[in-house]
Amino acid sequence: MKKQQGIVLFFSLIVLVLMTLIGVALAVNSTQSLRMSGAGSERIEAMASAQGGQDKVILANTGNNTFTNIIAISQIVDNDLGVTNTITPLVVGDVRCQRSTKGNSVPILCRRIEISSAAIFGRNNMGLVTVVVGIEQEVN
Repeated sequence: MKKQQGIVLFFSLIVLVLMTLIGVALAVNSTQSLRMSGAGSERIEAMASAQGGQDKVILANTGNNTFTNIIAISQIVDNDLGVTNTITPLVVGDVRCQRSTKGNSVPILCRRIEISSAAIFGRNNMGLVTVVVGIEQEVN
């Protein structure tokens, strides 16, 4: 009988060690999952900031202060959103608009620009999200 009690103690210690290893592995796995989900949410937040920065630039250039007056590359830093916006004229001067002129016999002239918004995110600012949009505006 005394020999059997020693064997039961030995097997119970082995089971306890195995259960401890499984618990540690699950804890490490959940920590990694939390880190990955945090990185994903930071990327989504940076994308929303970049798109918001573009919207602010477009809104600031409506009305009398239009994109048709831009002739050189300009950069606008939005510290509120943490976004750098770059406005680039694609073609110097006026070009024919891409839209149809069927309703109008006179060619319609436009200016084309590109707005690139970049937002940095992540640990040590290692991530970069860039959103690019092209705009064609009629010239009067």
